[in-house]
Amino acid sequence: MVSPGTPSAGTVTRGTTPKAKTKAKAKPKRRKLDPVKVWANTMRRYRPGLPQYVIDQLTERYGAVVWERRLDPVSELILTILTQNTADINAEVAFQRLREAYPGTGPVEEHHPGIGWGGIGLPPGTAPDWQAVENAELMELTNVIRPGGLANQKAPRLQATLRRIREEHGDYSLEFLGDLPALEARDWLTAIPGIGKKTASILLLFCFGTPLMPVDRHVERVSRRIGLLPKKGTDDQAHDFYLGLLEPDQMYAAHVLLIHHGRAICHAQRPEHERCPVRDRCRFVDPKAP
Repeated sequence: MVSPGTPSAGTVTRGTTPKAKTKAKAKPKRRKLDPVKVWANTMRRYRPGLPQYVIDQLTERYGAVVWERRLDPVSELILTILTQNTADINAEVAFQRLREAYPGTGPVEEHHPGIGWGGIGLPPGTAPDWQAVENAELMELTNVIRPGGLANQKAPRLQATLRRIREEHGDYSLEFLGDLPALEARDWLTAIPGIGKKTASILLLFCFGTPLMPVDRHVERVSRRIGLLPKKGTDDQAHDFYLGLLEPDQMYAAHVLLIHHGRAICHAQRPEHERCPVRDRCRFVDPKAP
């Protein structure tokens, strides 16, 4: 019972000041972790030496690969755009038709694509006249490259790409990219609409030996099965995961050998486990593989 004159709960006595509520201290923001570094550290801790093991085993099976330039950079870029969503052999036909329809006058180039390429290789020839390709009537160009597939999409993309190169540098040369740091050169290329990290990385790796890792569907499939790439993550992120995982001098061999392995043994359907040289450390064969 409350006696008379005793303040009831919740009332403020005259002459007293209510206590101010103290503000809760804001929690410090947690620094966002870099997924590339996290993945690289995880691999080094739990699966040490896996990238070099894969390269060594595939080299033993398919032979050592040695870098050499395949084509001049603009030809490599145009050929790579032609390969998008089609077989390499179809892109070769489309590129050869560009040579014939818009003949250039430059030096004759030998195309030595190596085991990572899915076609038969281009015959010796000069690069097309890129100014003539850029200025061609769109329907005409579309018909020229039609055997390569998706010609209605690729013809305007080729012309827009050539236009961008000319407007930026006054000619149709991309040799300057060889003097830029790897990521700066890749960023320059990916600023062109329709060119992603894969296309940019192919050009830079095969024309200049720039230490970048192109990830196509074969590389991605084989890499996720082995466990070189995390199960989750976008195709775009895969290129950067590899930059944290591989040494610069491993990237060319890793790219070429993984592509070839994906075509030869690690098929999308019914991979041939009994023939696979990396099965002892493949998480697709054994989820607990080291």
